[in-house]
Amino acid sequence: MKAPWLLPPFAIPTGYRTESYVVRPLTIHDAVKDFDAVMATRDTLWARFGAGWHWPPADLTLEANLVDLAWHQKEFDLRTSFAYSVLTPDEARVLGCVYLYPSRVGGFDAEAYYWSRGADHGLADERLGADFRRWIAASWPFSRVAFPGRDVPWDQWSVPA
Repeated sequence: MKAPWLLPPFAIPTGYRTESYVVRPLTIHDAVKDFDAVMATRDTLWARFGAGWHWPPADLTLEANLVDLAWHQKEFDLRTSFAYSVLTPDEARVLGCVYLYPSRVGGFDAEAYYWSRGADHGLADERLGADFRRWIAASWPFSRVAFPGRDVPWDQWSVPA
């Protein structure tokens, strides 16, 4: 089992809300909505994350997605990584996700990832990214955060074996 990353007394942020969307911890209860969002944007997600994460696979099933969400929820509870759903204000639809992990590369406190369904679904990736970066700066105890696949190209993101 991994050791907790951010120990008490640090209070893990519960998310944030804007007029357009809400960010809150991802749970298994998001499985159907999350699966819909992932599969609807699979090609875009693969282009963004496939080189680094090999995700999402073409044959992703709802059951496999549920397992992934359960893993994310457990990791959050154990304080080893933090995954959040990005939803419409009424929480009826998943618009994307944001993630924070301990950095596997020296010189960084954390690795951050995000994705959205896009502007045609109510949330541009650029807007989510800008808001997410501000939230990290204001609410988390990190001084250097890496955004692999965005600020650092995957082929330059060296992860120790």
